[in-house]
Amino acid sequence: MNIQIGDIGHTIQLAIAPVFLLTGIGTMLVVLTNRLGRIIDRSRVLEDRLDIGYNDLYMLELDTLYKRTHLINYSISLSTACGFFVCIIIAMLFLGDILNLTLDKYIAVFFVLAVLCLIGCFTYLLREIYLSATAQIFRRHVRPPGARQGTPVLPPDKTTPKIKD
Repeated sequence: MNIQIGDIGHTIQLAIAPVFLLTGIGTMLVVLTNRLGRIIDRSRVLEDRLDIGYNDLYMLELDTLYKRTHLINYSISLSTACGFFVCIIIAMLFLGDILNLTLDKYIAVFFVLAVLCLIGCFTYLLREIYLSATAQIFRRHVRPPGARQGTPVLPPDKTTPKIKD
């Protein structure tokens, strides 16, 4: 087990790319957990409102939020698995160099598994985003004809309040 500085330096160079991939996966996990937190917060608000009184619109929104939760959870699981596989790749790079093992095929298999998990993660995230956007379109508030966006619409019998100096 004669370790040469040049060999370790080369192994570290090979491990840099997976480390950057691991950084991206970590950032993706932050995004996914933030989305999950917002979904959970909104679900709690709706459940509190349903404790006060039943409302079909709240129930429909809760159903959509539960579907979104499942999609985000799948995405988080796949992203975590991807990070796990990348960590195994980094460990195999160093073990192969230190123990003079040829782990090239194993490294390639784990890299393909990591990329497949990453593809699955992005796929579930896109499905969740699509579900969120679709639900938003169906629940959007319809403005009366002639109302401009950002301008409050007063009932016909009310006048615009005057500001006193």
